Parts: sequence; C-alpha cells; structure tokens
Amino acid sequence: MKKNNLFAYLLIGVGIYFLLRELRLPILTDFYSWPTLLILVGAAFLIHAFTSRDFRNIFPAILLLGLGIHFHGLNHYPFWIDHWGMYTLIISIAFLARAIKTKKGYFPGLILFAISAFALFANNQPGWFSWIHQFMIWVERFWPVLIIGLGIYFLLKKK
Repeated sequence: MKKNNLFAYLLIGVGIYFLLRELRLPILTDFYSWPTLLILVGAAFLIHAFTSRDFRNIFPAILLLGLGIHFHGLNHYPFWIDHWGMYTLIISIAFLARAIKTKKGYFPGLILFAISAFALFANNQPGWFSWIHQFMIWVERFWPVLIIGLGIYFLLKKK
C-alpha cells in the first residue's frame, strides 16, 4: 500500500507538470524544464515520507528536491552559487533531515556540512583541496554513468 501511494504521488506530480506545460501559462514558463521534474519527484517522495511515516524516504526526497532547486537556480538566477560545495551541502541537509526523524545519520550530515561550509566560504583553501574540485568536475561530466551503474546495481542486488 505504501509503495502505491508513492507511485500515485509521482503520477499526480508528473501529470500536473505536463498539464501546465500544455496550458503554456506565461507566469510558469521558467518551470518547464527538467529540474522541475526533479523538484516534483522530490516533493512526491517527501509527501510520501511524512504521510506514510516511512522516514527513510526523506533522504532521497531532500536529495532530489535540493538538486532540482540547485539546477533550476543555476539556469535562472545569475547570483546562484555554482560550486561543488553545493552538492555536499544538499547531501548534508538530506542526512540531517532524515536524522531528525530516524535519529541516524547525524555524524555524516555534520561532517559534510562542515566540508561544504569550508568549501563555500573559505577564501584561502589548502592546495590539497583541489582534488575534490577535479573529482566534482568529473562527476558533473559523467553523472549518467553513475546513474547507469546504480541501476545495474539495483538489478543485480539480491533481495
């Protein structure tokens, strides 16, 4: 029953997205993009997590919602921060939001938050910190390969 509710929320969100896209409302033209789909899927996961009290879904909900908001901000707002520290910040917020409800995951959330704060706000970063920047450039370029690998992992994973 719980999985059906998640699927229902996903269908409603995606249906609303495509209906509004077909109606072509001028006020919503900035939202007819793929980051909006990430936001809607994240919102569906978040609604499902709280209505079904399955708080494990808070992590993917915040992750998808955060990535959707971040990519939307990059596309539409010139002041938006385009830095790899934003990705670790989004992940840390997802860990911390889940930890508030499940009491698990505070430590990785706080560590990632500290790394994000240092990366985003420190003017003089040490030289050894550049490897993270290079790694994030690689991830930004080859993220579809990571998605494919994750899909293969879930196919081959034993139940």
